[in-house]
Amino acid sequence: MKVYTKTGDKGTTALFGGTRVPKDHIRIESYGTVDELNSHIGLIRDQEINPHYKEILIEIQDRLFTAGAILATPPDKEILKNGKPRLNIPKISENDIELLENEIDAMESELPQMTHFVLPGGHTTVSYCHIARCVCRRAERLSVHLAHNEPIDELVLKYLNRLSDYLFVLARKLSSDLHADEVKWIPRKD
Repeated sequence: MKVYTKTGDKGTTALFGGTRVPKDHIRIESYGTVDELNSHIGLIRDQEINPHYKEILIEIQDRLFTAGAILATPPDKEILKNGKPRLNIPKISENDIELLENEIDAMESELPQMTHFVLPGGHTTVSYCHIARCVCRRAERLSVHLAHNEPIDELVLKYLNRLSDYLFVLARKLSSDLHADEVKWIPRKD
């Protein structure tokens, strides 16, 4: 199988199920941003961090591939006329969201209570988490935009929302683990 197909040379691409759309279609933007997020999470996973975090990040990357597949499938291609799924795409589950919530709770139990916003940075690994968090929020915004036009699985939106929270808390936890300064944002009084 060749990497290049030449079918997208005129600015279109195929969704799951074969429908062709422009490469700047909101559906493409949505799952493309999820793919970008997945790459940023791979960068975090490549750092010298607790092996438990790496295991959770691998699970998250797997779920992001699932979310991308869901976003890449137009609703009219999901189900055959006989009611059976057309494509064998796994789903995001409440258990996937609960995993993120449990991880957030565990990390927060070891952190001081947050009293101010914090400035991103303090350590390269922490900065990678903040970048991933921002990309996650963009993926969420684009997916919400898509949901205004076509139905999508609401658990994808919920997962992306919770994942951005997880990435923020992971950044704080890594700041603590790596003994990095967590700089509070205190607005100037001009």
